[in-house]
Amino acid sequence: MTDPRLINIKDYSYELPEDRIAKFPLEKRDESKLLVYKNGSITDSVFTQLYKHLPSNSLIVFNNTKVIHARILFERITGALIEVFCLEPLHPHDYAVAFTTTHSCIWKCMVGNAKRWKDDVLTKTVTTPAGQIALSAKLIDKTDDAFTVEFSWNTNEVTFGELLFYAGILPIPPYLNRETTDEDEQRYQTIYASCSGSVAAPTAGLHFTEYVFETLKQQHIKTSEVTLHVGAGTFKPVKSDSLKDHTMHEELMNVSKESIQDIISSLHTQSPITAVGTTSVRTLESIYWLGVQLLNGKKPVADFFITQWEPYDNSKSISALQSLEAVYQYMLSHHMDQITGSTQLIIAPGYAFKLVDAIITNFHQPENTLMLLVAAFTGSDWRKIYDYALSHDYRFLSYGDSSLLFRS
Repeated sequence: MTDPRLINIKDYSYELPEDRIAKFPLEKRDESKLLVYKNGSITDSVFTQLYKHLPSNSLIVFNNTKVIHARILFERITGALIEVFCLEPLHPHDYAVAFTTTHSCIWKCMVGNAKRWKDDVLTKTVTTPAGQIALSAKLIDKTDDAFTVEFSWNTNEVTFGELLFYAGILPIPPYLNRETTDEDEQRYQTIYASCSGSVAAPTAGLHFTEYVFETLKQQHIKTSEVTLHVGAGTFKPVKSDSLKDHTMHEELMNVSKESIQDIISSLHTQSPITAVGTTSVRTLESIYWLGVQLLNGKKPVADFFITQWEPYDNSKSISALQSLEAVYQYMLSHHMDQITGSTQLIIAPGYAFKLVDAIITNFHQPENTLMLLVAAFTGSDWRKIYDYALSHDYRFLSYGDSSLLFRS
């Protein structure tokens, strides 16, 4: 395995003209173009025809995370606006529990215009169906890359999840250079989103419609879901020349026992596994490395954690089936319906994929970790794919067109 720490990020750059970035979604989700890369060849299609390009009896894995109204704007007495951007819950740490808390909770946040926030408590009146609620934000601590903020409100009748929905703004990618619209409320969310927690959409899934799901079902293509809550780090560029100096962002994930069974079944029958989006890829591959940890005798004290360089420091050969069965047996023995943890896994050229045979993904920004994942999957052909997309009028980034990439 080539060590990706030696990669020069400049080798994964390309020129992306501003007018190729899709600033708004198409009128219909599934009418986006679909670039199909298979066996070194590229063909054009449309997303409604996805079922024609996937093998029958294969498995598609989706990330069912849901984007939250993470941006909260507070106005100080001076008139200065301070934006508190909720990244992840700290107390309680579990997303599901955090969203059902009443009265107070603590979150890791980014803060815009932070220099204007001194020691005072920020307040905001929020209009909800239960009436007007006073929301307060108190600055607890600051780390290198984030702030610890305690939120409190003057009623036990409204949960933080409900409050955030009415107080916050749905965050859209910064490169769109515009404010969130009513259309974004619907379109910057997959139709199957169910687990709240992301601050960015798993955009490969934005193309799916009920019609597309029905065509897949008719082809006997199975579906399964995992959860990875997409953090703001997904937009983080690699600023160092060499990848070894880049710290990969950490994201929370959980996978159900049922989904583990789906994956094991596909491995037994040697049915191809297609991941919808880079987040699903990282989740699946992280579950493999959890199995390796278990087989190596490492037991999670609480939630598991996959470090960014773990695959590259591990020389033991363990099959995907062995690994997933170890995870499944661990869940059975601990009476777990789902397994939860965090992943910092970085997938870059030199990575050996364990579970994923095909990826459905949009076209990514140059010089970031999503681009590196695509290059790891397609080899040097990543440049051919992107040159083709640029020369054939494909739309790029979150609201852009899609691609279906097969591993050679």
